[in-house]
Amino acid sequence: MDASFLGITELVEAPSVAVVVDVMRAFTVTAWAFAQGAEKIVLAESLDEALALKSRHRDWVALKDGPPAPGFDMVNSPGLLRSVDLGGRTVVQKTTAGTVGALAVKEASLVLCAGFVVAEATARLLRTRKCDRVTFVVTGEDGRADEDLACAQYIARRATAAGTDAAEFLRRAGESRAAAELAEGVRQGVHPDDVALCLELDRFPFAMRATSEDSLMVLRPCTVPPLTDGASA
Repeated sequence: MDASFLGITELVEAPSVAVVVDVMRAFTVTAWAFAQGAEKIVLAESLDEALALKSRHRDWVALKDGPPAPGFDMVNSPGLLRSVDLGGRTVVQKTTAGTVGALAVKEASLVLCAGFVVAEATARLLRTRKCDRVTFVVTGEDGRADEDLACAQYIARRATAAGTDAAEFLRRAGESRAAAELAEGVRQGVHPDDVALCLELDRFPFAMRATSEDSLMVLRPCTVPPLTDGASA
C-alpha cells in the first residue's frame, strides 16, 4: 500500500481513498457517540450550519469544540459523552480540525475517519478492500500534530504488516502537544479522562465511513468483515 500523510492545506486534489485522523478529540468522540447508540453523525461545515440543522431537526444533538455554548447540547469530549444515552439519535458535529479534514476529502471514493480507538478496524477495512493508494489526512496543527501522525502511521503499518507494535505510536501521542494541553486544562470543554480515552487502542470494533447523503457529509459505523486466513495480520 502506497501511503501518503498530508495536512488539510496540502490536499490539492481529491484522493481515491482517504483516512482522516483526529485523535484528540473529534473522531474519538464520534466513536464514543456510536458506542452510546447514535445512528449517524452529520459533519457540519460551520457552527452556524450546525445550529441551523438542529433548528430544523429538533431531536438532533449538536456538538462542538471548546466550552458549552447556546444551542449546543454537548462539547467535544469523550469523557463527558460516555455517560450520555444517544440511542437512535443523530449528532451534528463541528470541530476545529477533524470535521474540516473530512469535508476536505468528501469527493474521495472512500472516506474513513479514525483515531486509535478504531485503528485496527480501520486498518482491516483497508486490507479487506485491497487499497493500493491511501491518503492519510493529519488534521491537527496544519498536518504536524504528532498524535494524529502517529495514529495515521500506525494504521498504515497495520494495513500492510503483521505484528506492528502500537507502543511507540501511543507514546508519541501521549507526549504530544494536544495531550499536554488537554491534561493541563489549556483547552476548554475537557474531562480529566479525555487523554486516556483517546489513547485506548481498538476500544471499538467498527470503522467509521463518511458518505454524502442529501448534500450532507454523514458518518456511520462500518462493520468490517473478517479477514481470510491468508490475509490475516
